[in-house]
Amino acid sequence: MRFDFNFYSSLLLLFFIHGLVYGFLLLKKGIFTENKSNFWLSFFLFLCSLYIAPWMLGFAGWYDNQPYRDILFYVPFQHLFLIGPTIFFYTQSLLNPAFQLTRKNSWHFIPGCLYLIYIVCLFMYDVFIAKEAYFYANGMDKDFDYWYQKTGLLFMIIYFILSLKYYNKYKKLMLQVVSFAESVLFKWMKHFLITFLIMLILPVVFDVLSYFFPELNSYVGSWWFYLLFAVCMYYIAISGYSNHVIGIVPFEMSVFSAKPILLLETPQHDTIESIDLEQEEQIIEISAEILEWKQKIQDLILMEQLYQNPELTLTDVAKKLQSNSAVISKAINQGFSMNFNDYINFHRIEKVKIAFQNKEHITSTLLGIAFDCGFNSKATFNRAFKKHTGLSPKDYIHTI
Repeated sequence: MRFDFNFYSSLLLLFFIHGLVYGFLLLKKGIFTENKSNFWLSFFLFLCSLYIAPWMLGFAGWYDNQPYRDILFYVPFQHLFLIGPTIFFYTQSLLNPAFQLTRKNSWHFIPGCLYLIYIVCLFMYDVFIAKEAYFYANGMDKDFDYWYQKTGLLFMIIYFILSLKYYNKYKKLMLQVVSFAESVLFKWMKHFLITFLIMLILPVVFDVLSYFFPELNSYVGSWWFYLLFAVCMYYIAISGYSNHVIGIVPFEMSVFSAKPILLLETPQHDTIESIDLEQEEQIIEISAEILEWKQKIQDLILMEQLYQNPELTLTDVAKKLQSNSAVISKAINQGFSMNFNDYINFHRIEKVKIAFQNKEHITSTLLGIAFDCGFNSKATFNRAFKKHTGLSPKDYIHTI
């Protein structure tokens, strides 16, 4: 097989191979852990590796020699209509253990499939009917047609926005239903979306720069774009493979609805319940019913010291009160003007403050006290303490 090794082809080859290797490792990891998100990230890396392949193979001499030229022409390498849905489904599968690819949501792949059919039709006509390069008479690869590149970029931007909306709603949901939200807010997902945004901005930046530096429109000039794209892909590959956090709260929601119904299911509580994410932003006069639930919740939390459970969930509280998550969530948001996560952390901080006043920090570490009071990490403890007191734990001790 022909491959001219040079600075341009060799450097992209390294990223291309690593993209495929990490894609395979994520596929293997997904099979071993049965975590669907690994399959989607594996597919994403495979698509990104194919995306840089034409420039890598072009510098390796494929566009200048047969039959390699026809391979590049008739085999679609840049699947721009598939990348967007893939990152959208990766986001959902990582955050939501209940996510499944169904016939209902598989329509997202229709544009990508239509493009594949389009390329196959061109191949069939040129090879079997015209028996010459009719559609490729201009010597241009269809993957780089202006309409396809710009439409593909638009598709990816749309799916990036949908993924970002899904992630933002997920964060609000976690604050409503678990007392350890910071542990499951997925900093990796935030970094993944930021990196993908950079990948989307790159072609726009290069288009702008090409007005001032026309040499960027050349084949060599465009190589720098693919190099930066490959670097972003490599970061996603390494960080995504090392991510071990997975979603723990199954739910269903739509990113298209202003007030989505969130369906919660847990092994301990099989009933499906709805949570209104916008309730904490509503200004509603507190009813007698809310005041009654407020007192019941307060008594339960303090008497049984439920806040000491680092994995306490809204469902756990609702079950003890023989109610449902929707009622308890509404009572906490309207009765205490806090979401569930902040409410439980408030009681944990109060317990920590009592420990400080009793001089327990002299015989125990701050982290030990934090763990005893229900926190599951030093970072979460420090942030929660600063949020509720305005001081760091050490500064607060000096005020006692």
